[in-house]
Amino acid sequence: MKILVTGGAGFLGSTIADVLSDAGHDVILFDHIPSPYLRKTQTMVVGDIRDPTALTAAAEGCGAIYHLAAIADLAQATANPRTAVEVNILGTLNALEVARQHKVKRFVFASSIYVYSTQGAIYRTTKQACENLIHDYKDNYDLDFTILRFGSLYGPRTDGNNAIHRIIQQALTERRIDFWGNGTEVREYIHVLDAARMSLDILADEHANQIIHLTGRERMTTREMLEMVREILGGDIEIAFNDTPFTGRYIQTPYAYTPRLGRRMTGSTYIDLGLGLLDQIQSIEQDRDTSKT
Repeated sequence: MKILVTGGAGFLGSTIADVLSDAGHDVILFDHIPSPYLRKTQTMVVGDIRDPTALTAAAEGCGAIYHLAAIADLAQATANPRTAVEVNILGTLNALEVARQHKVKRFVFASSIYVYSTQGAIYRTTKQACENLIHDYKDNYDLDFTILRFGSLYGPRTDGNNAIHRIIQQALTERRIDFWGNGTEVREYIHVLDAARMSLDILADEHANQIIHLTGRERMTTREMLEMVREILGGDIEIAFNDTPFTGRYIQTPYAYTPRLGRRMTGSTYIDLGLGLLDQIQSIEQDRDTSKT
């Protein structure tokens, strides 16, 4: 099947695109920048999600659209609310219109567990609005969908906007980790490859018009995760807690507000957090070595 992946140059989008390609699909990446991970078998379309003309052309002949293009960083969305609304909400409206016009079989949307929360600020609000739009398009135009609510993702191809990437990067360069919080924050970490593989599985008919939570199996405090990073890196990492959490982030659970219930999905196999952290450390070190040459 021909599949369009918006936000396909990003951390999650490029990984999902690769998993779709591995499964034999004809994958088109749409993003505002060229993907550094583009395969020879994939097609890259550089365009703005706010431009419906470019998006319409890219989706020609597609049977599914994976819509991942978004302002995903909480701080960035809060600092630039107009841009967050234009990219996240109006961009999703454009993608839905294109899906309706091309009569795609499935519209897959990357949402967030923050839709359940009173936390997440502007970012949360945009994702809630998008989910409501998707349900409206199903009710009014019979556009089948699957909404994926992702938890705390980590793994290769991340950048400084990813919390674990920032932590590892600072630990490697400064032998120190500054963490904004007190360490009691609880997260369910999921490796990006696990998330991408399950994002492929949801194309099955049984997941049509469903909301799926992809949050991983490893629930632990941020203090435990930081201690794991310190131990992997030899134990000589200083950890400094600033007991003033970033505004908009939850402590123990995001579940405070309930828009629509979703089902939780976990794979039969998964990447252990310790091994995943080790893999990401090696990935960041390789990137640093490459930048020096």
